[in-house]
Amino acid sequence: MTGMVYLVGAGPGDPRLLTLRGAELLQRADVVVHDRLVAEALLDLAPAGAERIDVGKAPDDTPIPQAEINRLLVERASTSGSVVRLKGGDPFVFGRGGEEALACAEAGIPVEIVPGVTSAVAAPGVAGIPLTHRGVASTVAFVTASVATGPANLSKVATAADTLVVLMAMRRLGDVCRSIVAAGRSPDEPAALVSSATTFEQRRVVATLGTLADDAEAAGVEPPATLVVGDVVALADAIVPSAARPSAGSGADAAPADLRLV
Repeated sequence: MTGMVYLVGAGPGDPRLLTLRGAELLQRADVVVHDRLVAEALLDLAPAGAERIDVGKAPDDTPIPQAEINRLLVERASTSGSVVRLKGGDPFVFGRGGEEALACAEAGIPVEIVPGVTSAVAAPGVAGIPLTHRGVASTVAFVTASVATGPANLSKVATAADTLVVLMAMRRLGDVCRSIVAAGRSPDEPAALVSSATTFEQRRVVATLGTLADDAEAAGVEPPATLVVGDVVALADAIVPSAARPSAGSGADAAPADLRLV
C-alpha cells in the first residue's frame, strides 16, 4: 500500500487563514504530522480516528530531528494512506518543506504541496505595514536570521531591497539590528517587530533600527516575531492604529467556519 503526503501550510496563527484545500485534506486525513505552533482548532478538523503526531521544534530545542520527521512521513504514507504534514506558515518558506518533499520523492511517495499564508507577508500586513508602496518601496527581500550552521550572514541582503523582512530574529534581535546597520542601512531607518501575528496575543513595536531591540525588550515582546525594516514601517500607525487588535475570534482557539467539504 502506498499513500500520499500532503505538505499543507497552516498559515501564520489564526486558524481561519488556512486554505480551503488544506481544510479539505485535513478532514479526510489518516495521519496528521504537525508543528508546535499549529492551532488546536486545525487539528480538530481531522477525523476523530486520525493519528496526530507532534513533531514541533522550538528555539534551541529539537526533540525530533528532521531526518526522523522525513522517515516518519515516508513510513506512515507507506502504511496508513493519507498523511497531512501540517506546517506553520508556508511549507516552502523557511519551513524545510523542500527536505521533506525530496525525502518522499526519493522513497517513491507522491507529494502534493498546499501553499499557506506565510508570516513573512501576514505579520507586516496585519500590523499595517505594506511591504511595497508606490513612491516608497518597490522591492522586498525575505531572509532568516538563523541557518543550520548558526547566525545568518545578513550583509549580502541587508541593502538589496527597499523593505527587509527577517524571520526568526527575536532571540538575537540586538545583534541582528546591529548587523543590518553595519551592512549599510541607517540606524534611524524605521523598523518594527510584530509578534504572534493574527492572534489575540499579537504585539507590534515600531521604532528605528537603532532603538528597536531595547524597545522590544522593554515591551516584553516574545517570539514568534517578524522583523520589518524600511520606510514602509512609517505607514503603520496611519493604516492600523497602535491600539488596534485582531478581529474577534482570532487566536489559537478560534475555529474555522463549519467546513463540510468532503
